[in-house]
Amino acid sequence: MDQDVAIDVHHLTMMYGSNLIQSDLNFQVRRGDVFVIMGGSGCGKSTLLKHMIGLYQPAAGEILFDGYSYFSASPARQLAMRQRWGVTYQGGALFSDKTLAENVAMPLEEYTNLNRRDIADMVRYKLALVGLAGFEQFYPAQISGGMCKRAGLARAIALDPDILFFDEPSAGLDPLSARRLDDLILQLGQSTGATVVIVTHELASIFAIGSNGIYLDAVSKTQLATGSPRYMLDHCDARVKEFLTRGDYENDKTPFQ
Repeated sequence: MDQDVAIDVHHLTMMYGSNLIQSDLNFQVRRGDVFVIMGGSGCGKSTLLKHMIGLYQPAAGEILFDGYSYFSASPARQLAMRQRWGVTYQGGALFSDKTLAENVAMPLEEYTNLNRRDIADMVRYKLALVGLAGFEQFYPAQISGGMCKRAGLARAIALDPDILFFDEPSAGLDPLSARRLDDLILQLGQSTGATVVIVTHELASIFAIGSNGIYLDAVSKTQLATGSPRYMLDHCDARVKEFLTRGDYENDKTPFQ
């Protein structure tokens, strides 16, 4: 087994009932990657992420973490694997009746033996890491959408995960807030050594933080390309190039050159 590979996907096929979503996906996520799952609307990006975090079982193929198949593992091993992951969702998925501190504390209370004082200290530290120091007692309804996303990130890193999964983290944010969130994701990945897997269709995010990735095609229902966004732009199928330039591929330009 290659020790530099964090996630290894082999011949993965995803279906909803008899409806084929994607077939024969093969790719690797290497340690330290910011791995971008990209493609047009309805191609199965979020569905792939849900398979990778164990919410959906593949119709065929397997997903290996450090060489171990999640879906072939015992329930105890699956739980141990999930505790090494941090997950954020499109809307932050915070509990509205709990403060930010209570939201971030939940995984620490559930999966550690820390006492209340240590948990409170850890919660303050994690919120400070995402720029929310002093907001511990605020409720989600009292803060902005961008702040809710950062609070969701604080909860995701509560257990110091090896892998961080993001589903459209910049959705609904203005360009400045989206860029700040991208910078935060990149900074946290670099400072903690976590591998990042991110679903996004935002070109700014793809080129700003993506080091590796996969392009899913809704028509052929399989992958058309893997590699860095720049490699895909320079070497891959015209459909991939069109996606990465939003139609300006004849001039070989992106908005970020």
